Amino acid sequence: MALLRAALGRCACAFWLAVAFDAVGLTVLLLGVFVNVFFYDFLIYAGSIVIFMSLVWWIFWYTGNIEVPQDELEDDVGLKKDTNRLGLFRRWSSRISQTFRRSSGRTSVRQLDSLSVKESTFSFPPPSAAHVKTLSEDVSAEVHFNQAQGTADTAT
Repeated sequence: MALLRAALGRCACAFWLAVAFDAVGLTVLLLGVFVNVFFYDFLIYAGSIVIFMSLVWWIFWYTGNIEVPQDELEDDVGLKKDTNRLGLFRRWSSRISQTFRRSSGRTSVRQLDSLSVKESTFSFPPPSAAHVKTLSEDVSAEVHFNQAQGTADTAT
């Protein structure tokens, strides 16, 4: 029993479900092919679908039994930290940022906190009534409707 369990791996349930789906699907498929019934096409399609669904259980069984050494797994997802390389990158980044601050003349956040910065108030002047036009004023200025001409066109 222990040998069978070791051969099947950790996901024995998925293995047995995949085997059962394959057996039932193959049985139904072969019944549709060799038995002379009027719904043979249904049996052929149903058997094929059940065999296809067994692939899900085979994939579960296979992926459930993949074994990765702990060292590779930790290194792959970034759980191990290389402190020498990390410290090198931090020092390099801080030196570059200090160089940019000095060359651009910017003040740091600490210096901004210590300085009192006054807010400048700027507002747009209010619009004068001479410059504001409404849509109806523009339309009435551009369109000249002639009542006599309008009725003559509709009568013909």
